[in-house]
Amino acid sequence: MLRGIDVSSHQSSSYDTDDLSFVFVKATEGRSYVNPKLAAQTKRGRDAGLVVGFYHFLWPGNLTEQAEYFVAKAPEKRGDILAVDWETTGDGSHASNSEKDRFIRKVKQLRPHHKVVLYCNRHFWLSYDTTSYAGDGLWIADYVTAGKPRIKADWRFHQYTDDPLDKNVADFSSESALREWAGG
Repeated sequence: MLRGIDVSSHQSSSYDTDDLSFVFVKATEGRSYVNPKLAAQTKRGRDAGLVVGFYHFLWPGNLTEQAEYFVAKAPEKRGDILAVDWETTGDGSHASNSEKDRFIRKVKQLRPHHKVVLYCNRHFWLSYDTTSYAGDGLWIADYVTAGKPRIKADWRFHQYTDDPLDKNVADFSSESALREWAGG
């Protein structure tokens, strides 16, 4: 399994890249927030030769506007991965299953040459998801042994801990297989 992390404004722009193959960087949230460390965290990953992904924290409502905002702010380079972060918002709400699906489809329409994946935790996947639609792949959060999330669905990425930061593994045979998938 390949190792990676995900970062947001809560992490340093000079995060450790040793033994990593990929990084996901928070780009946007809703229709007004951009990670102030987006450029620096992206540069760090690119300079280290990592596969870079960007994620948008999804709020309910205004799905087209959120998708347009995300793709306008997320860097665009062939082989980058895009992700939607579907979880409970700061005010306790969450986008519906159909809103999640519409957002993924809109991002795929706006960036047809990029893989678009769904990030959610095990609870959301088992309790709120009704379509099993995850775009080009599922990125599941379940804090158990790396690479052994407790779901039956196929997954591409597994966030297995948030201590001391969000650590992930990817289900690819090699870094070149990940690059080929991301760029294809």
